[in-house]
Amino acid sequence: MATFNKYVQIGRVALVAYGPDQGNLVVIIDVIDQNRALVDGPCTGVKRQALQFKRMHLTKFVIPVPRSARTCIIKKKWEKSGITEKWQETSWSKRLNDEKLKKNMNDFDRFKLMKAKQTRNRIINMEFGRLKNLAKKQAAKK
Repeated sequence: MATFNKYVQIGRVALVAYGPDQGNLVVIIDVIDQNRALVDGPCTGVKRQALQFKRMHLTKFVIPVPRSARTCIIKKKWEKSGITEKWQETSWSKRLNDEKLKKNMNDFDRFKLMKAKQTRNRIINMEFGRLKNLAKKQAAKK
């Protein structure tokens, strides 16, 4: 059984789930009460503000910052830790980017994507059929 390892803590990086800053990363600087935290996102353009926990998704990244640290300190630690690069390598970030691209597609782009998928599936099915027939012939020889 896996243990839970994403705790609300000072320095935890979180993704804003909804609101005006949706899709941006923030750092939890201080816990205000059981429902809200003080967050700051100096490298993503999110200003220091109180944010509800239900508006955040916790990530696996933690930055070693002191409680109620200033924005300049958080920015230095963020860049030193390379959080932006690490985030962009995660499958979560890639999936969000793919969803954003798909959402911004026009009708012709969706048509081209459909045709590309059809072509790919046709190639896969032809290769599968060829290998299947080859396996049948080898089984018949034995």
